Amino acid sequence: MKILMCAIGIFVCLSGVPAIASSCDSLAALALKDTTITIAQLVPAGQFSVPGDRQAGGRGANPYKNLSEFCRVAATLKPTSDSDIKVEVWLPINGWNGKFQAVGNGGWAGVISYSAMADAIRAGYASASTDTGHVGGRGTFALDHPEKLIDFAWRSEHEMTVKAKAIIQAFYGSAPKLSYWNGCSTGGRQGLKEAQKFPDDYDGIIAGAPANRTAISLWIADAVLKDPASYIPPSKYPIIHQAALAACDSQDGLKDGLIDDPRTCNFDSKVLLCKNGDGSACLTAPQVEAAKKIYSPAINPRTGQQLFSSLVPGTELGWGVQAQGPEPSANIYDQYRYVVFKDANWDWKTFNFDSDVVRGDLPENVVMNATDPNMKAFFAHGGKLLLYHGWSDPNVPTLNTIKYYKSVVDTMGGAANASKSVRLFLEPGMGHCGGGEGPNVFDKVGALERWVEQGMAPDKLIASHSTDGKVDRTRPLCPYPQVAKYKGTGSIDDAANFVCRAP
Repeated sequence: MKILMCAIGIFVCLSGVPAIASSCDSLAALALKDTTITIAQLVPAGQFSVPGDRQAGGRGANPYKNLSEFCRVAATLKPTSDSDIKVEVWLPINGWNGKFQAVGNGGWAGVISYSAMADAIRAGYASASTDTGHVGGRGTFALDHPEKLIDFAWRSEHEMTVKAKAIIQAFYGSAPKLSYWNGCSTGGRQGLKEAQKFPDDYDGIIAGAPANRTAISLWIADAVLKDPASYIPPSKYPIIHQAALAACDSQDGLKDGLIDDPRTCNFDSKVLLCKNGDGSACLTAPQVEAAKKIYSPAINPRTGQQLFSSLVPGTELGWGVQAQGPEPSANIYDQYRYVVFKDANWDWKTFNFDSDVVRGDLPENVVMNATDPNMKAFFAHGGKLLLYHGWSDPNVPTLNTIKYYKSVVDTMGGAANASKSVRLFLEPGMGHCGGGEGPNVFDKVGALERWVEQGMAPDKLIASHSTDGKVDRTRPLCPYPQVAKYKGTGSIDDAANFVCRAP
């Protein structure tokens, strides 16, 4: 039988990947615990469209038109009586690389990450995604549904992983030889949670800007939204940004429009104080104080203790995410309304940065957070963790990721030992999970593959920035705490003219 299958699918056999063992539609009858398979269908090349997407009716270009033929499996998982977890598993018909890549979510999730699955399929992977157990990108589902909160926090990802591997086994007749997680924001947090709680689920994890929950949005709202006089109009974000660049850009010895390490910058928004009244190119005194608060860590008003990190100079162009109002950013506002206070009508203006922070940090309220520094079980079987975060991220403080990375390093006994298994890359000028003024596109998956499969730890990653589709700058990203230093000659827009070294 094996010889016959190889004769039929000689390319697949020669590549070391097993031939397809089952038809796609036969997967509908696959029996898996707590699982109902609702779709098992062959999707012809270029024919996929997101369910309910009007593009299926011919409006606009189909972003999935270059996908090759694949088997689409959709399932509903019910590990508890209150669970309703939707997952999809996509299986390439030709050219499967023998590996599995799960993709993460953003915000409160509530949707399947179809575009990220498509990227994985294009690269030859079998892929999977989950809606995390509810529909819609808000936290309303969590009110009075503790099991659904756990589904969102970690159970949906683990259950998806277990079921996806079983479906891959059934379809190809072979389990994936390696499994990877690829996610940013909520997806980054999900990846960390997988490594911490289920260390055998994945061989390599990409965790970008992991979005662990703090009260940062309430801190920023308290600074700019509580008192109308403190409100900073979005039209003033660019002037604050330019002032921050003027103060910080050249501190690394190179004036390139980027702040290499905002922690070394002593930018004071007071330099923008209006001389007379208000104006479009200056800040009023209350606005100056509001900006200072955005840059400052949250402080307990009673004890003076630092509570959590806030934003850094260089993030100003994205302040609208959390400072534009009229309410705090929904991701965190929902966390406190529906999870912490369990009251849809809770008023954020009543938040107490002493007692309410303590309440918000109770284990049952931050069950989704992935801050455990003990990664020893994940690293023990060769697991590799690639962390990344943009310095200009206005959603999730970059300082949180640095703090977490340092805690892992300490738990592993120091940088020399930890660097074999975990590396952090910081991107000057990059926003939340991408975009921004700095180089922000880089091959995360390829770097992780080489690390896991060839033992080549990433000593640098080459990132690019594009304008109107044309690359106009490349720059190396360096493993923390190293930074990219200009060699002194050649274009500052060419990565070849930089070297990674200690700051």
